[in-house]
Amino acid sequence: MEARVTAVSSNGTYSFSKPNRSGIKLLAGLGVEGDVHAGETIRHRFRMEYEPDLPNLRQVHLMHEELFDELAGKGFTVAAGGLGENITTRGIDLLGLPTGALLRIGAEAVVEVTGLRNPCAQINTFRKGLLREVFEIAPANGDFTFKAGIMGVVRQGGGIHPGDPVEVSVPAGPYRPLERV
Repeated sequence: MEARVTAVSSNGTYSFSKPNRSGIKLLAGLGVEGDVHAGETIRHRFRMEYEPDLPNLRQVHLMHEELFDELAGKGFTVAAGGLGENITTRGIDLLGLPTGALLRIGAEAVVEVTGLRNPCAQINTFRKGLLREVFEIAPANGDFTFKAGIMGVVRQGGGIHPGDPVEVSVPAGPYRPLERV
């Protein structure tokens, strides 16, 4: 299956979910045009309070649609944009990408993967009990596995629409695994 965009979402105000759109425009160095999380410095509400000058490594949130299938099997109905992502994909192992991987999306846009989304307690407000389903703790060593998507920065702007292809370029090894940002 070819990796592709299945939905795009944005919101100009802070809210947990983002409404689906017919298309979004990525702006180099900023993020999604008109989205509340766009900017050169951090736009995450909680983190802005104590680290307002940090570079914004969370300009674009990508989520794999396969997670929604997994959650449905556990009794949770989640649709594109529901967990606050900007770009929903199918056919690509987003969580398996290394830091620095480049995603060419559509005809022009390029997003550099910066890390994992750190799921927060607001997920349980959206759907009670969902937080425990979007991260796991390995019993053997206590390592976390975050499943709530990845974050990236826009290296090259452009329009993105549902149905657009996604091509991956990984950096030369050794690879740095994704960490939460």
